Amino acid sequence: MEDKKPVSKKKGLMHWHKITFLLVLYDMIAVNLAYGIALWIRFDLHYSMIDRKYLIAWISIIPAYTIFSLSVFYALNLYRSIWRFASYSELYRVIISSIITSCFHAGMISFLFTRMPASYYIIGMMLQFLAVLGIRFSYRFIILLRESKNVNGNGCNVMIIGAGAAGRMIIRDMKLAREIKDSVRCIIDDNPNKWYRMIEDVPVVGGRDSIFENVQKYNIQKIYLTIPSATAEEKRDILNICKETGCEILQLPGMYQIMNQDVNVSKLKKVEIEDLLGRDPIRTDLTKVMEMLKGKVVLVTGGGGSIGSELCRQIAANDPKQLIIFDIYENNAYAIQLELREKYPDLNLVTLIGSVRDSRKIFDVFKTYRPQIVYHAAAHKHVPLMEDSPCEAIKNNAIGTYKTAYAAMVNGCERFVLISTDKAVNPTNIMGASKRLCEMIIQSFDAKIKEGKANEIPQLFTHLGSENADKTSDGSIYKNIKTEYVAVRFGNVLGSNGSVIPIFEKQIAKGGPVTVTDKNIVRYFMTIAEAVSLVLLAGTYANGGELYVLDMGSEVKIDTLARNLIKLSGYRPDVDIKIEYTGLRPGEKLYEEKLMAEEGLKKTANDLIFIGCPIPFNIEEFLAQLDELMLAAYSNKENIRDYVAKMVNTYHPADN
Repeated sequence: MEDKKPVSKKKGLMHWHKITFLLVLYDMIAVNLAYGIALWIRFDLHYSMIDRKYLIAWISIIPAYTIFSLSVFYALNLYRSIWRFASYSELYRVIISSIITSCFHAGMISFLFTRMPASYYIIGMMLQFLAVLGIRFSYRFIILLRESKNVNGNGCNVMIIGAGAAGRMIIRDMKLAREIKDSVRCIIDDNPNKWYRMIEDVPVVGGRDSIFENVQKYNIQKIYLTIPSATAEEKRDILNICKETGCEILQLPGMYQIMNQDVNVSKLKKVEIEDLLGRDPIRTDLTKVMEMLKGKVVLVTGGGGSIGSELCRQIAANDPKQLIIFDIYENNAYAIQLELREKYPDLNLVTLIGSVRDSRKIFDVFKTYRPQIVYHAAAHKHVPLMEDSPCEAIKNNAIGTYKTAYAAMVNGCERFVLISTDKAVNPTNIMGASKRLCEMIIQSFDAKIKEGKANEIPQLFTHLGSENADKTSDGSIYKNIKTEYVAVRFGNVLGSNGSVIPIFEKQIAKGGPVTVTDKNIVRYFMTIAEAVSLVLLAGTYANGGELYVLDMGSEVKIDTLARNLIKLSGYRPDVDIKIEYTGLRPGEKLYEEKLMAEEGLKKTANDLIFIGCPIPFNIEEFLAQLDELMLAAYSNKENIRDYVAKMVNTYHPADN
């Protein structure tokens, strides 16, 4: 292996020297012959008619002009360009070199010998420019012509949607890249002024209404959406047409690529299912978020999960004093730790393994690191699994939240943000009910703190032999507590661990069937980025006790979602990939609600984020029942749902 590398390098160097030598030889002849032909043309193509003094002047200047021209060409890198990829840069350098050398030629021959006819200077410069340029660009033209004739028959026919700058760049890249065998056959654009015209020799054949017609006419297998400036709604409408064609669909991610002139086929990405939701993502006031996080110690429980890890990414980007990742699952925690250390080498990052159910551990974390802001994302979230293990849902979600919230309160935390779910609204499953308990715990803590009665919040877990060592008999630990507690209610998060989209994708990859619980089941969806934006905003808006809710737009049928995903994968639902309906799972509802009717809504500075007015309940009674609930959960009582139903009057367990 070691012997071959020097030989290969030597051969490449010899080949380059050979090409350069031939190009230099050509230039030596071309730059002088151009002016000789110009003189010949000036005298009507009759050599005998050329005045002898002009002929002597032309011959005499050849040595000096040759040396000067080659020096200029070398200085402008005309012998170092890869002419296979020649473009505007090479054209510019040829123009500049022609102007410099022609001015030198005109000045030297006029000053040292004689003034030549005016046409000699003009025609000579033009012929030299064409000769120098022609040999270089002809190489690229021949290569492109040869490649266009030798297109692999196995390549796909491509339709471009968008006759703008991005579409033009994609077409050029496909023509230049030798490894790309696909060919662009037609372009779609809604602007009638572009119809029946050509872009890079590809016809613009019509608007979106003609997509089906031209897919069949040109036998299209792939569609590239290259309109990065289109709104989410516009993209949705176009993609809804494209997905019915059965073609593979790719798109450009965003406008920043156009701004940076970074558009090529490799930047195209698969159309994601969220692109079909047709709404723009939540826009956050990053200035407020940065002001809140900058220089603060921030703790994210469940920091290795889908939401938790995205929280960590965005927090890390806002210059915290220290970021603490706390998670029970070491693989997830390790993955986000590696990612953040690579991207933010100066970040003060601490990664801890532990459970929010472990009161000693969680108290130790707060006592050691004194986090000022907490994002509580640690939770069990899978509805069917929690139906089979209801006590675990209570231990981890409800009691784990209580322990973390209590530790935050007595250790001087400024803000505590709970991540909740729309399944907490009129829950029919234990997971949703446990998250409703979390919301009620947050409301209880906030109410007691505002009343100045934080000392009345019981330290429930003393029953388990884990009493907080900092608790004092005079209650001094509860003085000057100002922790603000808020909750953020989420819908379903597209692409999160265990969510419906990754499950559907795996089923499609296996050839089906795709399983949907019920044909009529509907859900609200948001992207992970939107969900995290909402959490961060909740932290900036928080005054304590709020329940934030996102306007997630229209509900989406899971059956429609599955069918769209199959189509985006290039298959036909119920033909190539079967869809099976398995029936609702234990505790599952046909629809989810964003907010209980009694809660009402208040606006915030963001039009898509609202505050729900908390439903009042007897806090003292609730805290007393919570003590009883915890003991029942840790005793693994089979009737744990009965305990929950007493505390959450909106919980109506489904018939198991």
